[in-house]
Amino acid sequence: MNELTRKRAFNPNSYYHVIMRGNNRQPIFRTKEDMFELRRAFLHVHHRHPFTMLAFCFMTNHFHLLIKADGAPLHKIMALVNRRYSDSYAKRHHHIGRIYQKRFFAKEVDSRLGLLVVSSYIHRNPIETKVPMVEHLKDYPYSSFPLYWDAEKPAPPFLDRELLKDLLPPPFEKTNEAYCQYCLAYKQVAEEDPHEEEMEPPVM
Repeated sequence: MNELTRKRAFNPNSYYHVIMRGNNRQPIFRTKEDMFELRRAFLHVHHRHPFTMLAFCFMTNHFHLLIKADGAPLHKIMALVNRRYSDSYAKRHHHIGRIYQKRFFAKEVDSRLGLLVVSSYIHRNPIETKVPMVEHLKDYPYSSFPLYWDAEKPAPPFLDRELLKDLLPPPFEKTNEAYCQYCLAYKQVAEEDPHEEEMEPPVM
């Protein structure tokens, strides 16, 4: 995995593990309305600049994505999403000043195993906090995990639920049910700034 920096050329054929944090790790996604507006920001940008996600998880003070830009460079997509959410947040919470850290974290994921590991790491976020936010990952509503768990749930148009299951190694079957069991079975480690989060769960 290689770090994405402003000086490094963007690889349009790769997925990236992206993390965006609130300024000073402040809880900027703490309400249902916040989560709705963040999701809506991604939908709005996706309509103009298509991208594909394999996994996402919106936490109280940050979010994780496993994303591949399909046209516009990743930094443009992130800038548009962050600007739209920041403007919404400022209006709704009467906030002045920036809400995000200056830069987003991004690592290129360039292997089949890497996609499985990073997606599982992202999905496990709600149970890897000091105090787990939910008892069962399928019950955390601000993640793509429940959309893999239950195929009947409608997924946003940018989520691809077909690729990860096909990457599973034996003895796992090539199904989303098996992918969910993979996530539940293994605690994963992914490259990011190391820390152990302690935060209140968002409103469910």
